Amino acid sequence: MSRNQDNPPRRAGRLRAFIRFYKPHRRLFAVDMACALVIALVDLAFPMVTRHALNTYLPGRLYSAFFLIVGAMGLGYVLRTVMNYVVTYFGHIMGVRMEADMRRDIFAQLQRLSFAFYDKNRTGWLMSRVTTDLFDITELAHHGPEDLFISTVTLVGAFMYLFALQWQLALTVFVMVPLIIAFSMTQRRRMLGASAAVKERMAGINADLESSISGARTAKAFANEGYEMRKFEAGNSRFRGAKGSFYSAMAVFHSGMELLLSLLGLAVLLVGGLLMMNSGMGVTELVTFNLFVGAITSPVRKLTNFMEMFVVGMAGFHRFMDVMDEEPDIVDTPGARALDAVRGDIRFEHVRFAYGGGEAVLADINLHIAPGRTLALVGPSGGGKTTLCQLIPRFYDVQAGAVLLDGADIRTLRVADLRAQVGIVQQDVFLFAGSVLENIRYGKVDATPGEVMEAARKAEIHEDILAMPEGYDTAVGERGVLLSGGQKQRVAIARVFLKNPPILILDEATSALDTATEARIQRAFARLAQGRTTLMIAHRLSTIRDADEIAVVDEHGIAELGTHRALLAQDGVYAKLYAAQFDREA
Repeated sequence: MSRNQDNPPRRAGRLRAFIRFYKPHRRLFAVDMACALVIALVDLAFPMVTRHALNTYLPGRLYSAFFLIVGAMGLGYVLRTVMNYVVTYFGHIMGVRMEADMRRDIFAQLQRLSFAFYDKNRTGWLMSRVTTDLFDITELAHHGPEDLFISTVTLVGAFMYLFALQWQLALTVFVMVPLIIAFSMTQRRRMLGASAAVKERMAGINADLESSISGARTAKAFANEGYEMRKFEAGNSRFRGAKGSFYSAMAVFHSGMELLLSLLGLAVLLVGGLLMMNSGMGVTELVTFNLFVGAITSPVRKLTNFMEMFVVGMAGFHRFMDVMDEEPDIVDTPGARALDAVRGDIRFEHVRFAYGGGEAVLADINLHIAPGRTLALVGPSGGGKTTLCQLIPRFYDVQAGAVLLDGADIRTLRVADLRAQVGIVQQDVFLFAGSVLENIRYGKVDATPGEVMEAARKAEIHEDILAMPEGYDTAVGERGVLLSGGQKQRVAIARVFLKNPPILILDEATSALDTATEARIQRAFARLAQGRTTLMIAHRLSTIRDADEIAVVDEHGIAELGTHRALLAQDGVYAKLYAAQFDREA
């Protein structure tokens, strides 16, 4: 994924993309900005009212007017408090809604992306995109425009009044404030790079955590807890280093700002004193200027906070957009047609495939599976059996040749329709953290409880479920850890029974079962396979003797093709595999 965050056109485009997320919430945004305007105007009013009171009301003994204007300012501060409440509450509501919109969009994008994307990116890294980064983006989305708006209104209003009051002293302030802002800008790039590095290290820690927690049982089985600790500490150390660099940049930023703001007040005192000595400027004007310096200090601090939020938030948004900018490898081609009735005639014509443009896993594969027939795939690990099956539902696309379904190139069919026709049971079963019922129903999300139970019966798991503490409502745990290996396998098989597709792919589907259960499942598979096109990947050759055809797949392609009896008669690769396995089992 691209990391070129310094490209100006790209940054500008992403800033526009960020602004577009405000559009659905423009009313809340308008309310937020209107209240922010009131806050800025109240802040500007106090120095003006103070000058008027010192110059007019108190010297003229207009005490009633003085108390009236003080009371008016008190009401103004009450109004400011109400506006602050609105800005704080509704501003955060707007930010949360924007965060929800972004989380919805990135989750939808993750659903669209192809297998190849997940081959390249770790789960923990992706989790950081959906959690940590979005929090930083939300802080910018809410506080950023508000702080920038209040600061701009206050600074512009203050300068206009100050220049009308005493232009020489106003010029001093006018020169100092841009210097402060310029200092903020010079620190932006350093902080941006440091923030991006911190997020990369944090994503790495999340990825390591996800991997270590998922593999905790394996680590314990190999007594490798110490190794896992050392591996984690290495990542944690890199994170500390990146965080230290970020805090160093932030310390320079804040300490520099404190110095410049202090010098601003000192400059006003110095120049004001000189003007009082030489031109007779009154004390009231100097007090008013100092009050305005105080009023200016707050928006300048808001500007600096905005810079920090902008750096952190936009770094997160760049990473968010890195995912959003990814294009799925597998998409519907223009004019892709719907797929309804499927006979299940599958052809591989001169198919070539390689992962990531590397060495070919499959080369010049030619194969035909007639409708309703069963093809078994055997051969050494890494020969391309699973890859061959994954090309049928277009988990990956071929680099050359074509895969045909009922005579149509599968690339001309709608992807969702194609995958709806294929049922897969894999050796490595994945169960969602939920109930047994929810996991079986995943094969048909609107299935009735009766349909779920019927699928479970066919998969020889119904009786096991009834014996569980809460029956079909029993939780399976993370990745099905609370079930036995055989139970997980049969839940996955029940899921495919419920889907009831015309094409079946069984990738070592009975590998985790005991012999008795395997025999029952093989009978169930035989019933399910009737009238359906089935591909079976198997290392236990005794399970595929009744297949209509057996293909021996190795690194060179289809080495042999025929029935069990015919291949034994050839006395070739299959016969040697069968004899070797029979000898081992004997």
